[in-house]
Amino acid sequence: MEADVPLEWNTEECRTYTSADTDRELQYRTYLHESGDLRLKVAPASLDGADHPGYTLTATSYPGLDLSETIQVRTVLTFERCDRIAAEFMDLFSASYDGPGSLEDALDYAYERTREHR
Repeated sequence: MEADVPLEWNTEECRTYTSADTDRELQYRTYLHESGDLRLKVAPASLDGADHPGYTLTATSYPGLDLSETIQVRTVLTFERCDRIAAEFMDLFSASYDGPGSLEDALDYAYERTREHR
């Protein structure tokens, strides 16, 4: 099931695969904002070097450029939950984003409202 993606976002890549060390099916999905300035990734936590199960949502500002930065937003147990958090992040970012000058503010706004509170 694919999350409802806000109009300003596109599903860039979507894959389902079975890892070599398990029989469990894994999913991977990336979303790109229409500006090209922000990419979200929902992927197995193990792809980012984590030693636990689940899925991690990451956000990369200015993907493909030398000044790109990636932050880890949240790690949860299931793909579906992580994808719902990604959809919420996209909505929050889109509501606050007003062009390249506001990317960091919109990113911070969405991050603060979707990250795991400890």
